[in-house]
Amino acid sequence: MKFLILVALVGACFAISYDEFSKKMAAETNAKQTHWRAGYNHYFRGWELENMKTLMGTKLDFKEDAMVADVEVKDSLPSTFDARQKWTQCSSLKEIRDQSTCGSCWAVSSAEVATDRTCIGSNGHNMPEISAEDLLECCSACGYGCQGGYPIRAMEYWQTTGIVTGGNYASKVGCQPYEIPPCSHNCQESQTPRCSKPACIGEYQHSYTSDKHTSSKSYYITPNEAAIRQEIYNNGPVVAAFSVYQDFYNYKSGVYHHTSGAYVGGHAVKILGWGTENGTPYWLVANSWNETWGMQGYFKMRRGTNECGFEAQCVAGIAKQ
Repeated sequence: MKFLILVALVGACFAISYDEFSKKMAAETNAKQTHWRAGYNHYFRGWELENMKTLMGTKLDFKEDAMVADVEVKDSLPSTFDARQKWTQCSSLKEIRDQSTCGSCWAVSSAEVATDRTCIGSNGHNMPEISAEDLLECCSACGYGCQGGYPIRAMEYWQTTGIVTGGNYASKVGCQPYEIPPCSHNCQESQTPRCSKPACIGEYQHSYTSDKHTSSKSYYITPNEAAIRQEIYNNGPVVAAFSVYQDFYNYKSGVYHHTSGAYVGGHAVKILGWGTENGTPYWLVANSWNETWGMQGYFKMRRGTNECGFEAQCVAGIAKQ
C-alpha cells in the first residue's frame, strides 16, 4: 500500500499542466514553420496534458465491411467553398459543439453531419438537432462510448436504427441533449452515460421511438481529395477521422500540418469546405472543443496531402425526408 501511494505521489509531482506545456510547445512549433500559428487555447485551461488524451476517442482502423461510395468528380467545383454560405437556411452549420471530458468526438461529429444533412436534404424544411448523446449511450456497435468509437458505425446506426434529437449541454433541447457538462478545472475523463432508451428527458413532447431520424445510406467516401470536395458540394459536410499530435492542441490560425510533438490518438471532426491560403490548399473544419479553441472552434487543415490521414477515412450518409 505504501508503495502504491508513493507511486501516485511521484506521478502527481511529474504531471504536466497544459499551461506549462503550451508555452514551450507553441514557441517550438512557431520556430519551425510559418504556415500556421500556435498559441494558448483557453479551452484547455485547468487540464493536465495526460488527461487531454481522453478527447481522442476515434478508432482509426478501416472497416472493410462498410460501403465505399464512388463519387463522380466534375471539373466545375469552385476553388473556395463554405457550406455555411451555400445553405444559409441551415443554422446548424454554424454551431460548434463541446464534447467535454469524453472521447465522444466520433459521436459528436457524426451527429453534426446528420443534423446538417437532414436540413440540407429538406431545403431547410426539416431542422432537427440530431443527438450525439443517443449515439454515445446506445450505439453498442459503434465502439466504447467515451472510450472511443467509429464514425462509420455511427453513420450505419443512423441508417438502421435512427437517432433521436438533442443539442449541446447548455441548450437542453430535444429528446436526449448532451449530458456531460463543459469542464474548466481539474478535468478528468467522464464515464459513458447509461443508455436511457426508450425515454426522453423531462416533458419532451415526443416519445423516444417517434423522435427517431434516419438515413437512406451510410458510406465511406473514396479517399481522394477531389471526391471529398465533390461529396461536400453535392450533399453537405462530412466526418473526417485523423491522427492527432501534441502541436494540434495549440492551433490558433493558419493552415495546420503536423510540426512537432508526440502522437496522442485518433480524432473526428466535421469538414465544411475548402480554400487556399497563401498558396496552401486547406480544408475548412469544425472541431468539438467549443469556441475557445482555435479560430472560434474552427481550423484549417492542409489539403491534398492526406495530412495526418485526414483524407483516408471520411464518412457520411444521406438523410431520409
